[in-house]
Amino acid sequence: MFKSTPEVKPLHANESIKAVSRNLRGTLADEFADCNTGNILEDSNQLLKFHGSYQQDDRDQRAERRAMKLEKAWQFMVRVRIPGGVCTPRQWLTLDRLADSHANGTLKLTTRQTIQLHGIIKSAVKPTMRELNQELLDCIAACGDVNRNVMCNPNPLQSELHEEVYDWATRLSLHLLPKTRAYHEIWLDEAPLTPEIEPEIEPIYGKTYLPRKFKIVVAVPPSNDVDIYAHDLGCIAIAGSNGRLTGFNLAVGGGMGMSHGKEATFPRLGDVIGYTPKEKLLQIAEEIVKIQRDFGDRNNRAHARLKYTIEDRGVEWFVTELTRRLGFEIEPARPFAFDHNGDRFGWIQNHRGDWHLTLFIQNGRLRDVPDQLWRSALREIAQHHTGDFRLTANQNLIIGGVTPDQKPVIEGILQGHNLHESHLQTGLRLHSLACVSLPTCGLGLAESERYLPTLLNELDAIVDEAGLRHDAITIRMTGCANGCARPYLAEIGLVGRAPGKYNLYLGGGFSGQRLNKLYRASLPDTEIARTLRPIIDQFAKERKVGEHFGDFVIRAGYVAATVNGRDFHASIAAATQPVRPDARPVAD
Repeated sequence: MFKSTPEVKPLHANESIKAVSRNLRGTLADEFADCNTGNILEDSNQLLKFHGSYQQDDRDQRAERRAMKLEKAWQFMVRVRIPGGVCTPRQWLTLDRLADSHANGTLKLTTRQTIQLHGIIKSAVKPTMRELNQELLDCIAACGDVNRNVMCNPNPLQSELHEEVYDWATRLSLHLLPKTRAYHEIWLDEAPLTPEIEPEIEPIYGKTYLPRKFKIVVAVPPSNDVDIYAHDLGCIAIAGSNGRLTGFNLAVGGGMGMSHGKEATFPRLGDVIGYTPKEKLLQIAEEIVKIQRDFGDRNNRAHARLKYTIEDRGVEWFVTELTRRLGFEIEPARPFAFDHNGDRFGWIQNHRGDWHLTLFIQNGRLRDVPDQLWRSALREIAQHHTGDFRLTANQNLIIGGVTPDQKPVIEGILQGHNLHESHLQTGLRLHSLACVSLPTCGLGLAESERYLPTLLNELDAIVDEAGLRHDAITIRMTGCANGCARPYLAEIGLVGRAPGKYNLYLGGGFSGQRLNKLYRASLPDTEIARTLRPIIDQFAKERKVGEHFGDFVIRAGYVAATVNGRDFHASIAAATQPVRPDARPVAD
C-alpha cells in the first residue's frame, strides 16, 4: 500500500538568514560603515538583534517625512546585557553619559532588569558599543534567538542569600552566551577569524541558533518579582535550614506572547518539574536549551517558543527527554511559596548594617523634566556612592549597599531634587508596568508608556475615593499582544488592539501564579476608567480580609480563573479551572 510522506513545512525565512550569516556576521560591518543611508537591510536587522540592538524609526515623524519624500527617521535601540540587573556606579555614569552623547537623553529601565538606550543614529552605534565595553558592559545576546539577559531577584531583605543566588544568575548568563566572535569583530575591531585556520563552532546553539528567544529568571521566595512562571526556564532558589542556598526548583515552558485573533497562540504558565542541587544547574539549563534547539518549531515563529514545544508534546515527554540527555533524573520539587511580585520601597537595612533604597520609577523612564530631575540626581549619587545600582524586574531602581555615613548624603541629594518621596504613590501605581510601544516600537498598535500615567491619574482618583489608596493592585499595559510587560499575569491587564483601543483583562494572580481573562475587547481608552470604577467600588465594599483584587473579580463572577494557557481565549463564563499542582507554589 502506498504511504504518503509527512508534509515538510518550509523553514521560516529567518532560519536561512542565520544559516548563511557566518555565525551572526552577515554584512553588518559593511552596512554600518555606509553613511549614505541611515538604515540597514531587513535581513541585517534580524542579525543585529543578536548583537543587542534593534533598528527602529520615530513613528511620530513618518507622515511628515513621507510627505517630504524623505526616508524614515531611522534610529537604533541598544540594549545592555546586565545579568541580575546589578551595575557599578562607574558603569551607571557611563550609561548616563551615553544617553546624552549618543542617544535621546533618556535611560529606559526595562522589565528584564536591564537598560535600553533609544534614539541612537547609525553612525553612533559602534561608538556606543565600544564605550560600553570599556566599562565591562556589553550587549551580546541582549536580543535575538538565544538566551537573553538572565534576571534575578534583587532582594535586599535577604542579602546574604541573594549574593549566592546572584552569582548563579551570572554563571547562567556566561555559560549560555553565544561563542561566536562576531560581536567583537564588528563593534570592537577584533581581528577576524580565519575559518580555514580557526573554525568557529557554537557548541550549544549550533549553526542556526534557537528557533526563537529564550528567557531565564531566578527567584528567591517569597518574592516572585521576576514572574517565575512567565519564562522559558525559571529557577526558584531553595535555602537550607542555615539560610544558605542548596539548589533550585525548576519551572519550564512559560511565556507571555500571543497574536490578536489567533487562538492557537496564548500565554502559558511554566510547569514546576523538579529540584536540582545548585552544582548541576548549568548542566541542566544547557540541556533544556538544547531540547528547544532541536525540537522547537522553525517553520512558524509565532509557535516557536519552548511553551509550545511543551504544550504540544507534553510535560512528561519533556522530562523524559531531559532525563535521557542528562543521564539522571532530577529530584522532586522542594516546598516553597510566593506571596507577592512587587518591589519593597523605601529604605531597608541588611544583615551587615548597610542600607538599600528602592525608588519608584514611572514606567522605568529616567529623564530630567521640571520638578523631576531623575538623571541629574542619580548622576550625583553615582559620584558619591560606593555600593551598587540594582535594576528590578518592575522597572524600578535600588541604590544598594549604602553605608551608614552615605545614607544622609543620598537622602540630601534626593531631597534637593524633590525626589525623596517618589514612592509615596497609590498601591496601584506602585504596581504598574508599561512597555515602550509608540513612537519607537514597530509592533505597537496603541500607546503604552506615554499613556499609562494619564490613565493612572484617573484610576488613582477612583481608588482614593474607594479607600484603597494603599492597597496593592497590579496593572500592566502593552501596546501590542507580545506581552513585554507581562500583562497577562496582571490583576488588571491592558493590551493595545488599535489606536486608542485596548483589550481589558482581569483576574491575574497577585503573586504571578494565575493568568487573567479577557473582560472587554477593543475598549476605547476613554471608557477604561469608567468600566473599572464599579468593579473597584464593589471590591472595596465586598472583599474578604486579605483578598486581592484578582481573586475578588473571580469570586464575584466577572471572569473565570485561568491557569492553563489553552483556556486563555475561552469564554469569560467558562468553568473555573483547577490549580495544577505541578505548576503552582507548593505549600510550606
